[in-house]
Amino acid sequence: MTPERSVSLNRQSTRPLFAQVMQSLRTAIDSGEFQPGGRIPTELELATMYGVSRITIRHAIEELCEHGLLVKRQGKGTFVSQSKIAKKIEHISSFSESCRASGMTPSAKVLARTLLEETPSAFTPPPELTEVQVLNIQRLHYADGVPIMIEDNYYPYERLPFLLEAPLEGSLFEVLAENGVRIGGSRNSYIDALAATAAQAELLQVLVGDPLFFFYREMLDDAGQLIYVGRQHITAARYRFNYDIA
Repeated sequence: MTPERSVSLNRQSTRPLFAQVMQSLRTAIDSGEFQPGGRIPTELELATMYGVSRITIRHAIEELCEHGLLVKRQGKGTFVSQSKIAKKIEHISSFSESCRASGMTPSAKVLARTLLEETPSAFTPPPELTEVQVLNIQRLHYADGVPIMIEDNYYPYERLPFLLEAPLEGSLFEVLAENGVRIGGSRNSYIDALAATAAQAELLQVLVGDPLFFFYREMLDDAGQLIYVGRQHITAARYRFNYDIA
């Protein structure tokens, strides 16, 4: 579907024009005419193609965004959603593992590594992170080159000093394992829903106010000792949590 193409709508139908546009765009997505991750024509181009107002086009696009088929990226346009990364909650897994299991290639960029002089103030820290030196590492995670998650982890530095210099463009769990730290489980984990702030929206290439998952957990080693406190902000349009209850 190109901007030069004209698409006819049934103007005698009782079905609203925005719904007809929505169905036409959905058909283009389902048929592969619009590829996952690809940008669709602009509102103005679509309005010309369908012979309707930009308000009608905007309504159709907003509905498709609500259904998770499209995603808006600030300053870049509207894109067909990538396949969502599926994370099973029944066992501990890293972002890299979940990404590969969903058929995508994971990568990460370190945003900051900071030795904190004071107890973390962004949350109420567990006892293991009070009155000790804490290493804060922030990373941006990608799936197939698309930003998915902002990771904000807090480590007891004296126990894990190698993380100050370790390469963290790949799996954290693999780096820990290479240094003799084995993941045993987690405690106090929960998931919440938040709206993207301006800073988060810029990093994740979404709009301010777009829905994010907030995932908090305190990771433990196989002896039950704290490894880190993890705070993750995840783009809801590109991620899904799977769970089964027996």
